[in-house]
Amino acid sequence: MKILRNYFLKELIGPLFLSLTVLTFVMVLGNLVKIAELVINKGVDIYSVSKLFIFMMPALLTYTLPIAVLIAILLSLGRLSGDNEIVAIKASGINLFSLIVPLLVVGIILSLVLVIFNDRIIPYAHYATRKTLVEVGIKNPTAYLEPGVFIKSFQKYILFIYRIEGNELGNVRIYEPQGEGKPTRTIVAKHGEFIAMPESKTIKLKLMDGTSDEPDPKNPTDFYKLNFKTYFMTLNLGQAQDKDQIEKKPKDMTIKELQDEIKKLEKEGIDVTPLFTEINSKISLAFSCLVFILLGCPLAIITRRREKSINFGIAFLIIGIYYLLLMASQSLSLQGYVDPKIALWIPNFIFGTIGTFLTYRLCAY
Repeated sequence: MKILRNYFLKELIGPLFLSLTVLTFVMVLGNLVKIAELVINKGVDIYSVSKLFIFMMPALLTYTLPIAVLIAILLSLGRLSGDNEIVAIKASGINLFSLIVPLLVVGIILSLVLVIFNDRIIPYAHYATRKTLVEVGIKNPTAYLEPGVFIKSFQKYILFIYRIEGNELGNVRIYEPQGEGKPTRTIVAKHGEFIAMPESKTIKLKLMDGTSDEPDPKNPTDFYKLNFKTYFMTLNLGQAQDKDQIEKKPKDMTIKELQDEIKKLEKEGIDVTPLFTEINSKISLAFSCLVFILLGCPLAIITRRREKSINFGIAFLIIGIYYLLLMASQSLSLQGYVDPKIALWIPNFIFGTIGTFLTYRLCAY
């Protein structure tokens, strides 16, 4: 029995590491394109880009590890079943459940490791990524910005830039809301240029050939149009004057920090549903490793598919349905239709129930 258990585990380990490596590499390739653009087109230094790349890696593992586990189970047990080794084991009077148990233990261990990973390492990586982006934005503002979208990263101002080429800007719109019931100040320029000032942690914007709304000295709530050839203004990157004082978002917090934030906001009468959603999302995603093993084991044996392509197809079908359910559950939770403690566990419950039923049917006969 011990030999068979070790055999099952050995068959799992190879495909697991192979799947994890391939999936991570594929997802990294997508980020490499963006990183290459930062270096080639935006002129960001290699050191900052390397930091961004390293901090992006942990977030990938949250998704690639459960997927790799499911693929590995389908490949390894699918081969054993396709070669009639499972039939031979059952004919010998050995209960398959006793051989599946070690695989479930592996699933529990991986899930617990991923809980710690989601709680400690990924929030740190998220927060470090944001701080690095602030550093990049101060040194090289155009790397921080995208053309054709409203940019709200700067204090007081909302920017819309139609074209960004290197450090040159084309067709710039700058809006400065004055508050409810008051007109918004608008600055329009045909051309512009960012001048980075890292020593003061600010950005100077040089605008050319445009118009600006300027307050009327007699009545500051009214504006008059000022035509200009050159116009300078200083911008601050939101709360990023000091990158170590950037406010944490829910994804940047550990479970303990989220719980502390919940207590504080509840005293102020603020809805804390998004924070409960984040806590349960961290844990439920981690336990998808166990759920995928519980479902994958009987599915691989029942389908008896030795072909890798078919097993990959089954795996990605399951994963697609699982993550669609997860997104729907997150939406239900955030909108307040279902309690987060229930909503975020719906995919695990559905897939876990199916896996438990199939395992029972498989091992009972």
